[in-house]
Amino acid sequence: MPGMSRTPREVLRDHEHRYAPENDRPLGGYLAVLSSFGSGVLGAALAARRAGRRAPQDLSNRELVLLTLATHKLARMVAKDAVASPLRAPFTRYEGTSAPAEVAEEVRGTGLRHAVGELLTCPFCLAPWAASALLILRAASPPTARTCYSALAAVAGSDFLQFAYAAAQERHSPGD
Repeated sequence: MPGMSRTPREVLRDHEHRYAPENDRPLGGYLAVLSSFGSGVLGAALAARRAGRRAPQDLSNRELVLLTLATHKLARMVAKDAVASPLRAPFTRYEGTSAPAEVAEEVRGTGLRHAVGELLTCPFCLAPWAASALLILRAASPPTARTCYSALAAVAGSDFLQFAYAAAQERHSPGD
């Protein structure tokens, strides 16, 4: 009705419908997820500043490579590893395996539940969260962060070697 103000929820539903009239896109859930990310990073930055910690000024090339590999592995572990499925279970439904040591899951629910499910099943979406967490760890405790980076990078490297070994075995299997 003209002259009546709409609630934020009504405005958001209108935006959702106009944004994707034929699809269910949980913009409110996405907004909540983005807000929690921003709040978490800001809170960590303020806590670090209060504790006298400073963000890393410059990462060495070596540390950047380790951070990159660690970010990849941490995001992939959270999004795809079977052992991390309890974290995803409230937001997903198990569908089977998708790759060696990885599960396929369907996002379920609506609104915030669906948005969190999309985040938790997408390693690309999780990468900024993983990198931020690892960098916050570095600001809090550089030696601990380097240990974490190194361990996760070693596991990522091992994964690639496992795939290379399996491919080599397949090419050179008896009976070919």
